[in-house]
Amino acid sequence: MFADLFQLKTRRSPDGVDRAFISEVHVTHAVPRDPRLERTILICWILIAIKHVAVIWAVRHYHVPFSQLWVNIPTFMLGLLATVVYYFAPR
Repeated sequence: MFADLFQLKTRRSPDGVDRAFISEVHVTHAVPRDPRLERTILICWILIAIKHVAVIWAVRHYHVPFSQLWVNIPTFMLGLLATVVYYFAPR
């Protein structure tokens, strides 16, 4: 920030000094979290856990030639991403 050195030479009174500072601040409170949405997230995590168990059982029971992690890891990561975005995104 540069100082107004011409003011020292002319001895003018600063007209805009009062406008240069913050006069008031309005604080808005954060929006409370929706309990229905948090319950929905919990239900989705329970469904993801049930799906993990079902996929593990199906792969072992039917001798599928790939690992159950190819199905379970993307499901877990997408659920984790959605949960993290909900809880840590600025509101």
